[in-house]
Amino acid sequence: MREPHKDARRPGSVPRRLTTLLLALVAALGLTLGTALTTPAAEAAPMQVHAPARAMDAVAAMQPSWNLGNTLDAIPDETSWGNALTTREHFAKIRAEGFRSVRIPVTWTDHQSATAPYAIDATFMNRVEQLVDWALAEGLYVVINVHHDSWQWVGKMPADHDNVLARFNATWTQISARFRDAPRTLLFEGINEPEFEGATDTQKAQLLHELNISFHKIVRSSGGGNTDRLLMLPTRYCKPDQNLMDDLYATINGLNDRNLVATVHYYSWYPFSVNIAGGTHYDAAARKDLDDSFARMRNTFVARGIPVYLGEYGLLSWPDHHHPSRVERGEALKYFEHFGHAARQAGVTTALWDPFAYLNRATLQWRDPELFAWIKSSWTTRSGTTSFDNVFVPKSSPITAQTLTLNRNGTSFQGLWQGNTQLVAGRDYTLSGDRLTFTAPALTKLVGNREYGVNATLQARFSRGLPWKIHVTTYDTPHQANATGTSSSLPIPTQFRGDQLATMEAKYADGSNAGPSDWTAYQEFNVSFTPDYANNTIALTDKFLGSLRDGAPVTLTFHFYSGAKTTYHVTKSGTSVTGSTS
Repeated sequence: MREPHKDARRPGSVPRRLTTLLLALVAALGLTLGTALTTPAAEAAPMQVHAPARAMDAVAAMQPSWNLGNTLDAIPDETSWGNALTTREHFAKIRAEGFRSVRIPVTWTDHQSATAPYAIDATFMNRVEQLVDWALAEGLYVVINVHHDSWQWVGKMPADHDNVLARFNATWTQISARFRDAPRTLLFEGINEPEFEGATDTQKAQLLHELNISFHKIVRSSGGGNTDRLLMLPTRYCKPDQNLMDDLYATINGLNDRNLVATVHYYSWYPFSVNIAGGTHYDAAARKDLDDSFARMRNTFVARGIPVYLGEYGLLSWPDHHHPSRVERGEALKYFEHFGHAARQAGVTTALWDPFAYLNRATLQWRDPELFAWIKSSWTTRSGTTSFDNVFVPKSSPITAQTLTLNRNGTSFQGLWQGNTQLVAGRDYTLSGDRLTFTAPALTKLVGNREYGVNATLQARFSRGLPWKIHVTTYDTPHQANATGTSSSLPIPTQFRGDQLATMEAKYADGSNAGPSDWTAYQEFNVSFTPDYANNTIALTDKFLGSLRDGAPVTLTFHFYSGAKTTYHVTKSGTSVTGSTS
């Protein structure tokens, strides 16, 4: 390893503002500074942003926030997880889209000696500083942290206490020295999602308390701008559970420092977030989980004058542009709409976790503009929705009226449109309370020749917020056929007939659950099974098949969003697998 980088901003050195200007000049000349070529956005003049004195006001000014995920936190290097080198233009884009802060997760492990003095590589530290300077110059608040180090070596603290603590302290000593004169719009987050291997809950609480106290002491004693810099302290795992937040509150209260921020993460109710255990809809259980989580944040911290920065949110593995969507689109939009509202009500600043899925780093365009529009709208207002975003009309039976329930979310319903044509109340639909009923004649017209799939898309418009799309879809119960495969994969021939797969239930003949998630009959979408609509199959994965008992027949029930169900039977014998409809 190289010698640790000396702090370039000691007395008599180049001021940080001049350093930022020099970075822009170097970029404008098309040169590099230890890493990538910068972009035209770097030619812009730095913007002036000053953090309010009160921590609550400063964190409020950071809303909304965005994560530069899978970048400086990637292992072992910035581009290892598929993202290109970051440029200043990325931060300019984020600022232009309305974000006011950016979290830059940093994993130091592969850029630091594993033994004392735990020196951080100078080139990597320079790169971290370069990104921080670019983001600050674009008028963004910035958060940097110690990220995947949490499970790479910090988690070993129960068995290797002294060495882990020494390395943690050395890491923050170096970071604090490098950024001691940075503006107060740069925040430090002590550790991401801390975990401790093989420890009891009581021991974990004590170890995190020790890390938080040590982090605070090191930063504050480093002087300069670090004497009143905003510091973020996490709960264990960054979960918003009440007992974990109570532990963190005790730590923050004991430090008696008005410049501390509590940080947690939220990825929704787990069954809904990954589509397991029947979590196919953003239902009452999922909504309650979110409401309760924000209520705990508000009551534990915000109401006591401690700001909360929710450093990561989203849905686990969604959106995933490489696999079929495990969460139904409209149900996901409901989650994001509700999330933004609850955060505003609780006074919590939120940071969207974006590993690559939302912003295309190559084109600087949103991969899914409609999805981002819903996220952005939730920052300021509510939008109405309905109980589902599809009306399913069976192809093989007479067309009858269909009903959805309005979720007004504090808005008033303004009517239905197909393109620029407004549907006629009383003729095309009726409204009784929150029950929106599409008449049979209207559905007959909308489905046309009744080809399988979406035949028409309507908009439900409300007094504010975004219009809600409702797809009128023709379907029949899907049809499946017998198949053979191996313990690595069994593709089940499936004619979807316009329907969409919601989940798969798996049980042995004795009624016990089958599959790797044996605590539930409803297995995880894209983990145990995955649909391929283009090729008309549902594949059972090696993870699912490998978990089955040899020679024990398993009954699968496939549930579709229309309400249709199919039954399928699978038996594994050694490395061979057979599947049948009877």
